[in-house]
Amino acid sequence: MAINGVGFGGSLFGQAVQNLNTQLTSLSTQLATGEKSTTYSGMGLGEGFAIAARGQLASISAFGDAITNVNTFINVANTALQSLSSITGQVQSAAATGSRDINSNGQTVAQGNAQAELSSIVGILNTQAGDRFIFSGSAISTPSVASADNIMNGAGTQAGLKQVIAERAQADGTTGLGRLVLTQPTPTSVSVAEDFAGSPFGLKLSSVSSSLTGGTAVNGPSGSPAAVSIALGATNPKPGDQVSLTFNLPDGTTASVQLTASSANPPPAGGFTIGTTPTLTAGNLNTALNTAFGTLANTTLVAASAVEAGHDFFDPAGTATGSVVNNKAGPPTAPITGATTLSGLAGTDSISTNFAAGDTITVNGTPITFVASGATGNQLNVTDSVQTLLSKIDSITGTSTPSTISGGVITLHTDNAASLNVTSSNAAALGALGFGATVTALQPPLRVSGSPLSSATSLVNGSANTVAWYTGNSSANPRASAAARIDPSITVQYGAQANEEGIRSQLEGVAVFAALTVSPTGANSAAQVAELSDRTATNLTPQPGHQTISDIQTDFAAAQTIMKDASARQTQSKTMLQNVVDQTETVSTEQVASQILALQTALSASYQTTSMLSGLTLTRFLPVGG
Repeated sequence: MAINGVGFGGSLFGQAVQNLNTQLTSLSTQLATGEKSTTYSGMGLGEGFAIAARGQLASISAFGDAITNVNTFINVANTALQSLSSITGQVQSAAATGSRDINSNGQTVAQGNAQAELSSIVGILNTQAGDRFIFSGSAISTPSVASADNIMNGAGTQAGLKQVIAERAQADGTTGLGRLVLTQPTPTSVSVAEDFAGSPFGLKLSSVSSSLTGGTAVNGPSGSPAAVSIALGATNPKPGDQVSLTFNLPDGTTASVQLTASSANPPPAGGFTIGTTPTLTAGNLNTALNTAFGTLANTTLVAASAVEAGHDFFDPAGTATGSVVNNKAGPPTAPITGATTLSGLAGTDSISTNFAAGDTITVNGTPITFVASGATGNQLNVTDSVQTLLSKIDSITGTSTPSTISGGVITLHTDNAASLNVTSSNAAALGALGFGATVTALQPPLRVSGSPLSSATSLVNGSANTVAWYTGNSSANPRASAAARIDPSITVQYGAQANEEGIRSQLEGVAVFAALTVSPTGANSAAQVAELSDRTATNLTPQPGHQTISDIQTDFAAAQTIMKDASARQTQSKTMLQNVVDQTETVSTEQVASQILALQTALSASYQTTSMLSGLTLTRFLPVGG
């Protein structure tokens, strides 16, 4: 019988030892790496969930990077806005309370400082976050505003703000009366009229009131162009009697001239001498009005004109001006007024072509429907007035400057010239209001049209020959010009534009204050600077209903709150997802170390047993001797 050697490699015992050795090697690798396996197949059945969790973790990491980048952008933008607010606050305070003494340059110290502050504002508005210009909207590689020098002084053939202000000043009148025409139609009467119906320049008659006795008749404003008449009666007015005229100024403010009858000769300031006859009194009134209008035109109007020129240069606002139209009340012909009705019989104060029930006027896509009576919402009664229609249009456009009618000319105002569009299903009736088939606003920047400028009667688009102060990209929703996804279902908007009202109004106010220069020795210079300073202080003060820098910062704060909440949710999700990955792919080093110790003990025993077995031979079991 053959005797085979003892072999352990293929035996069950040998295989068990080899398995223990393999396990020890695997556990040693796990202890060194912290991972269950170096292959997906070795991770177990839960690895599919772990792979999906890793994908979600990668997305969360990307969202976190986006949140960090957006927060950095917003923080830089907020710092810039805070600096802008601080600078304009200093200019506002200086304009309101600073010295108004005029230096040899024709400006106050506050105005000179404003020029330096303007350069700082331009630098702030051209701030970059990384390689992105913050206040340029979606034009991230383009500076948001032109240089301070170009804005003020122009560039080449393109006019700057100073030239626009100078041209507007000429258009508002060089005769000293603000383009008013002062006459005496009869020896005992005085007439005050605008020089051209529908002109945007000079002083505009708003109202007149009188306590003049002696049979004095005061009428207007009426006619085209608008005029006021003061006709003294058969007897003189009494000392203390007054007449007051109120004017609309180019920048939307008003000013009044009030004269008081006096027996003194010469009369006190703001008065006129009662003569021995109504004819002499009328002459004295005419002289006093001439002086008062001259003072108003050379002080208040100068400042208001500069401010309005700033609007022409900086603002997106515009106007649509109709032609002179008359009502049906003639003869003689009479221009329509705010009281003129939108339909009526021949010979009545109604527009020349009636609106009828069912007609519509569509304003920026919103229809106004005419009804016979009982109008509600966006409806008008056919018998409503022109002023009611203008108010309805203004409520749709949201203009901050009410539309007007003067001398038979309607002027529609809009804060955004690009958006104004008015049409009507009754083109003839719209024509009776002085407009063509489609009404659109004149696009800014606006420049005085005509030569000589002193007799100009209209503004024109000046984009071809005027510096474009804003050089970024414009969007109806500036925040939407930059957006980032910070969560699978959340996108935040964080764009900004230097031409937003809250920013633009501050830049405009400082620039206009810095731009006006007066004669150092002029008789009216001090009053001109005082008027401009008062307007600057007001215009740089946040106004109700208008966007402010704080409003922009509030939008940014809302975006940061959304990001903070999203980040908190993502942190929780990240923890849970990481747990899934860890439970599937990682091991407990303490548990693995314990298993290794157990295996080492088992292997040690196995190797000892193997050693004992390997030492066994047949001769050890054969009897000794024969």
